[in-house]
Amino acid sequence: MDGPPFVFFEVAGLHDCSFMPVALLTLELHIEAAQSLKDRRQVVRSLKDRLRASFNVSVAELDASGIWNRATVGVVSISDSRDYLDGLMKKVEQAATRIANNHGADLADSFLEFF
Repeated sequence: MDGPPFVFFEVAGLHDCSFMPVALLTLELHIEAAQSLKDRRQVVRSLKDRLRASFNVSVAELDASGIWNRATVGVVSISDSRDYLDGLMKKVEQAATRIANNHGADLADSFLEFF
């Protein structure tokens, strides 16, 4: 299948399918305070746990490289409203910035994509 992936759902009793947007927020972290991979893992784990607890999103580390002062984290959510997802991901990004700063890290970059 060419093109972006889509999620289909069937409304009970109806036989036509509709598209549901999926939002992917990619967060690039620079972890200045990390002195080891253990420090890096603590920052990433805390970020993932807090975002999951605060928002109804899925969170995963995207590149588990051995570089101790950088990390990439992906945040994904699905909804029937792209506007809702846009607002949600802006709030997630703000929270991620705050959480990262509290752990001696900076949000170096972020990318929001819709599928």
